[in-house]
Order: sequence, then structure tokens, then C-alpha cells
Amino acid sequence: MSPVRALWKAMSAQRAELALAAFVGFLASASAIALLGTSAWLISRAAEMPPVLTLSVAAVMVRAFALGRAVFRYLERLLGHDAAFRGLSQLRVSLYESLEAITPNGLARFTRGDLISRLGADVDTAVDLPLRIVLPWAQAALVSIGTVAFLIWLLPTAGVVIGVVVLLALTVMPWLIGRTAANAEARLAPGKAALANAALTSLSASPDLLVLGADQRALAALHERDQSVTALGRRESVALGLSGGTGTLFQGFAVVAALVIAIPAVSDGRLPSVMLAVAALLPLALFDVLQTLPGSALAFHRLQGAAARLAEIHEASATEAASGSKRPGEFTGLVVDDVHARWSGAEVDALAGVSLSIAPGERIAIVGPSGSGKSTLATVLMGFLDYEGSARTCGGEIRRFDGDDLRERIGLMAQSSHVFDTTIAANLRLGRLESSDPEVWAALEEAQLADWVRSLPLGLETEVGSFGTRLSGGQQQRLALARLLLADRDLVILDEPTEHLDAQTAEQLDLTLLAATSRRTAIVITHRLTGLESADRIYVLERGCVIEHGTHADLMHADGWYAANRRRQDDQRSMAELISGLPAGIGVPVPPLARG
Repeated sequence: MSPVRALWKAMSAQRAELALAAFVGFLASASAIALLGTSAWLISRAAEMPPVLTLSVAAVMVRAFALGRAVFRYLERLLGHDAAFRGLSQLRVSLYESLEAITPNGLARFTRGDLISRLGADVDTAVDLPLRIVLPWAQAALVSIGTVAFLIWLLPTAGVVIGVVVLLALTVMPWLIGRTAANAEARLAPGKAALANAALTSLSASPDLLVLGADQRALAALHERDQSVTALGRRESVALGLSGGTGTLFQGFAVVAALVIAIPAVSDGRLPSVMLAVAALLPLALFDVLQTLPGSALAFHRLQGAAARLAEIHEASATEAASGSKRPGEFTGLVVDDVHARWSGAEVDALAGVSLSIAPGERIAIVGPSGSGKSTLATVLMGFLDYEGSARTCGGEIRRFDGDDLRERIGLMAQSSHVFDTTIAANLRLGRLESSDPEVWAALEEAQLADWVRSLPLGLETEVGSFGTRLSGGQQQRLALARLLLADRDLVILDEPTEHLDAQTAEQLDLTLLAATSRRTAIVITHRLTGLESADRIYVLERGCVIEHGTHADLMHADGWYAANRRRQDDQRSMAELISGLPAGIGVPVPPLARG
């Protein structure tokens, strides 16, 4: 199925309303043509100075067609836009559902600017399908058939000639648009996406660009992309103007042809003289309706590119759904065996043969230096990154499970958990929508946040602000912990949850995390080695490989990486406590140049 047909199918719920809009639009266009034809007959007949009563019916018809043209056009706009925007809402919902299905690993296929362009400009372009393509062509076809049929009844030769001219116009104008603008339209949407991505990247990196003195080069690159998009727009305008001019030529030819055929017919009595103006002006009115078709043809070529780009999102979602369709069974632990994983675009594996296991009720810790693959392992276990080897849980391979079903069994608390601009209660219930107030308070108690919430005037209904700006860093992470505890997952993964906090807050939160997960199956990923004595096993990762594993006592006895870094962190902690206990004014000497 072509992308445009798939887009039309996505708006199938509005087809009845669109059909009604097309019929009402046909009545509006037919009223406009009938108005000009009736006016021509009325003026020609009035020139013969007949009794005034013979003109009364035509005069009423003129008024009726004039009013009908305006009323029917208004109704057509109302019905058409209502149907189009309802269809657009459905399209946006389906796109966000597709994006949700591939988030986050599937989003690597699209850059930020490209994705913004698809969800913005391309979706907005989709509204052209009913409004600027389907409705204009449906109306043009109906009006052309009706007008040509009337001309054939009036003067068969003129009707046939005008029919041929109309048919040529309906084929030549779209062909001309296609020849001159199709290539530009195919490149315009990707060009706009590249421009948006370049602008977004430059804005995000503007401090670095200024420091490195590369801001002018970045501006020059942006200007070059903008010029390229502008040139494509000019080519589009040239095509539209050329097609419009061609339509005017067809219109003039049709009027002249009608006069050339009608004048002899009037002379030999085959056509009443008052119908001469009607035969000449009807093609003029018909081509006024057909003048919308060049823009419609251009919109169709523009839509083809947008529809193809939107279809790529749906295809990515379908691929993701096909790769993981199995439902997980009961949680029986986790076994990771020789897992290799690599990020998109990377040249080496982030995980190079990791093996570990965790039984229900156990708590293991994964430690190691930065860049050793700890967070990559969490990403694999959450089903966000494909892998080679075996990672089995709930009776099957992680890669075979539907992502949403998998994440109903495994929960993650990341380094910086997102807090939404809503109330504390609403943020917590994202973990489990049907949870009651007592369950919410129980989760807050476990996260050691309940006393603070009780002290607030609005309690659970307190707004936390955009990105949780009304909360401290520690409160944000405790709120995320309470949300995870409320979700009650079979396995919880804590991925460096204290990474961005100060030392004192991090230490307090570490104690809270250890207490909250004491009765849960948990994987604690951390670079802080204090407090891990209670872990059932500790795995040390370095360069994507497990270099040590065992209990705290085992690893301290082995005197490897874990023991050396644990002693170093203990020394740093003792030094910090010693310095903090010194009287004010006593501490590290300040160099003379730094004083004052």
C-alpha cells in the first residue's frame, strides 16, 4: 500500500463527512457556474425588452444561485475542515502510539530535528489530503461532467469540444506540475528536516561554538541549508505559476472555441440568440473552478514526501512489534549469559560477554568505572537495546517480549528520573494508575518522603512544577523511588540514582534505597561502593566484561579492583568527616595570592 493510500485509510472514520463536504462543495461550484449562465441569459433576454414578468423567474434564480454559492461554500468549508482536523487528530494519536512503541532505542533512527519536522510540518501537510486534494478534485470532476453535459444538450458540437479541452486541462496541468516540481517537492521535506536539525543542534551547542570560535562557521552552514530550501521553494512557485498560466490558456481557448461554434449555430437557427452568451460564459465559469487544480496537484506531490516520512514511523513501530510479541510468564529470576551489545554507530561493543544471574528475592550490585557498560546492561535488561547472547527472564528471552509487557515486570530508576508538571499524587500514580491513597502513602513512607509531603499545605495535591523545579534533587529522586515502589515490579533496577546529588544527600538516599529494596529482587548499579555489604553478590564490570564477582567479603579478600576502590572511597569519606569536624577557620592553608 502506498504511503498516500495508507494516510487516506488512516482518515477512514471521516469519509462520510468528507463525502458530504464534497457534495456540498459541488453544489457551491455548480451554483457559481449556474449564476454566471443564468445572468448571461437574463441580460441577453432583457436586451430584447420582453414583458418584465418573463424575466422574474430568471431574476429569482440569480438571487438563489448567488446566495447558494455563499451558503454552500461556507458549509463545505465547515464540514471539510471539521473532518480534516478530526482525521489529523487521529493521525497524531497513531503517530505518538507508534513512537511510544519504539521508544527509546527505536528513536535512534531519527535525529531530533528530523523527528520534530515529521511530527510538525509533515503532519500539518497531511491535512492537504482531504482539503486540497480529495475535495477539489471531486468537485472539479462533478462540475465538469455537469457543465459538459449541459453544453452537449445545448449545442452538441460545442459540448464535445469543451469536454475535450477540459479533459486536456485535467491531464496537462498535473503533468506539468509533476515535470517541474516533483523533484523539488521530494527534496523539500528532507531539506526542511535537515535545516531544523542543524538549527536545533547549533542552538544546543551554542556555548561550545562560541568558546571554540566556530559560531560563524555554524551560521554559514545554516545559511547554506536555508538557501537550498529557499531555492526548492522558488522552483515550486515557478511550477505553480507555469501551470496556472497554462490553465488560463485552456480557459481562453475554451471560450473562443465555444464562440466559434455557437455563432454559426445562432446564424442558421440551431441555437437561440439569447443562448450565445450562455455558451460562451459557461466555459469561463467552469475554468474558474478548475483553477484550483494546479495548487491541488502541487499539494499532492508535497504530500507524497510527507506521507512517506510518516509511514517510516509506522513501519518502525510495526518492525518493533513483530520482533517482540511474546508475553512474559511468572518471574523466576534473571540469567544473563555471554551478552554482547553495541550502541548504534559505535565501533566496539559496550558489553563484551557479560554473564550474571539473580534469583527471586536476591539483591545484586553492579559496579565499575565510568564507561564500563553498567548503564548499557540496564538498557538491555529493560528491552531498550538489542543484544547477542542470552538474557532470559519470565520464561523467555528479553528480546522476544513485547516491550510494554516486559516493563510491567521490570522497573528502572535512572540517574535522572523525569518528574512531570503535575501533582505529587499524579506523578506517583504513573507507576500504578489504580493505586489508592493508603498505597500511595505507603510508598512515600518507604521512600522516606511522607513526613515532608504531610508538611505541605496541599499534601499530595501539591504541584511540583515543570521538570520538578519546586523540588530539590534528592526530593525528585525520592519521588521517583516512591513511584517505582508503588508500581511493585518483580525486578527493580537502580541505575546510579544518586549520581547528580551532593555527597551528603547521596549518602542519605543510598541508605533509603538499600532499605526500600531489602525485601525486593533488585539490581543496584552504582559507583559508590559503601553500603554494599548486604548485597548477595557484587559484579565488577570493566570495558564491558565482568572482571570480578562475589560477596563483599570475597572481593575484599581477593584484593582486586573492588577492594582497592573501596578502601580509597573509605579514606575519602574519613577525610571529609575529619575536615567537616574541624573548628571554623582551620583547614587547608590558602595560598597568599588567593587571599583577600
